[in-house]
Amino acid sequence: MSVIIIGGNECMEREYKTLCKKHGCRAKVFCRYNNCMKDRIGNPDMMILFTHTVSHKMVQCAISDLSAGTTVIRSHTSSLASLRKILQENAG
Repeated sequence: MSVIIIGGNECMEREYKTLCKKHGCRAKVFCRYNNCMKDRIGNPDMMILFTHTVSHKMVQCAISDLSAGTTVIRSHTSSLASLRKILQENAG
């Protein structure tokens, strides 16, 4: 399963990827907006938006070209505990 994480804390990027790997997911993490982000998102199975730490511009860019099969999950907190809960519920 491929997972895209939008937002979150930059210092936690490695922990996000490690936790996703433990749940059998390949993850890409975008903590900051950059111009090539739209091209690098691709067609993920699940997109997680950490809404407390993400700008509206990033959300619009990320959601604009998603396919119908992508699950979008919004979480207000960007902690490892909330990511763990999301992965347990949705990644199996």
